[in-house]
Amino acid sequence: MKISAPRETAAAERRVALTPDAARILVRADLEVVVESGAGLMAGFPDSAYEKVGARLGTLDEVLASDVVAVVHGDPAWFERIGEERLLVGLLRPLDRPEYTRALVEHRVTAFAMELMPRITRAQSMDALSSQANLAGYRAVLVGAAGMQKVYPMMVTAAGTISPAKVLVLGAGVAGLQAIATARRLGAIVEAYDVRPAVKEQVESLGARFVELDLETEGAEDAGGYAKAQSDEFLQRQREQLGKRVAAADLVITTALVPGRPAPLLVEESAVRAMKPGSWVVDLAAETGGNCALTRPDEIVDVDGVTVAGPTNLPSEAAHDSSNMYAKNVVTFLQHLIDDDGGIELDMEDEITSGALLTHRGAVWNERVKGLLEGGS
Repeated sequence: MKISAPRETAAAERRVALTPDAARILVRADLEVVVESGAGLMAGFPDSAYEKVGARLGTLDEVLASDVVAVVHGDPAWFERIGEERLLVGLLRPLDRPEYTRALVEHRVTAFAMELMPRITRAQSMDALSSQANLAGYRAVLVGAAGMQKVYPMMVTAAGTISPAKVLVLGAGVAGLQAIATARRLGAIVEAYDVRPAVKEQVESLGARFVELDLETEGAEDAGGYAKAQSDEFLQRQREQLGKRVAAADLVITTALVPGRPAPLLVEESAVRAMKPGSWVVDLAAETGGNCALTRPDEIVDVDGVTVAGPTNLPSEAAHDSSNMYAKNVVTFLQHLIDDDGGIELDMEDEITSGALLTHRGAVWNERVKGLLEGGS
């Protein structure tokens, strides 16, 4: 069986779906690995590194003709060439880019979306959302460090004492927790808020203060551990109570997402304008509308001396490590799919296989995605 990875075509995408380490694992399992020439260069993996572990270099045509095509995001223009005889595995944006799913259905591609991986113990090593969110949270702190006019730690010098920066993290999922940990390691005073009270212990274990608001939060978490959408009235009260904490922060990092829905608005314009000049907001929810009212995707906005950044692909800025982590997720998932004879036979009774399956035989397999598409049509 032949497994391949193309060079990504999306603007500013530096990651690659298969790294040399991942290719080595597959080659040792007697699988043929083909990588498009130049696919790993932007992540620090030259063609020679793939050849050294036994992978072959090929053209895009050869890559797309493989039995399994592994991508980061891929290109919908490839779907017709992949067709129904092959498998596609990648971050396929099933909950926020319905046009991807429709194109997969049209060309009868059997596709697995890494975003749909079930949150169960057996699938932890395949959880690409978490691996990439970790790096996004880390990079968000560095973006703030590079831009804001304060340093993170307290410094006692002959010229006087510098007080530590105050960082507020909104959303304590994987990205938020990593942002908290990184800011604390750098010496900042960190507060964090999440609508899910259950994460308080995790926040405090990292040395941050958990912000508690006067809101009813029972049932704020779904079965998968994600935050659930809240009412407009709840969100308005939440914004009002968070406003003072936003205004007092030197850096606000927002990470709140609701899968399949626009990002909840947590930071109003008035709160940003109340921040001290030189302060920053880094909004990791920019791609789905943003948690801040002034966020613009992939832009940096100045608001009376306060900077609002809306990066949409921070993991790509640490492409070497993010590619290694993502490729490990992909390879572990492929090992789950491949049988003892080196082939793939889909076991629809298996929770991981059926959970990650997005499209198959010209139909949407995942019920949640199917509902979103029907609701939007």
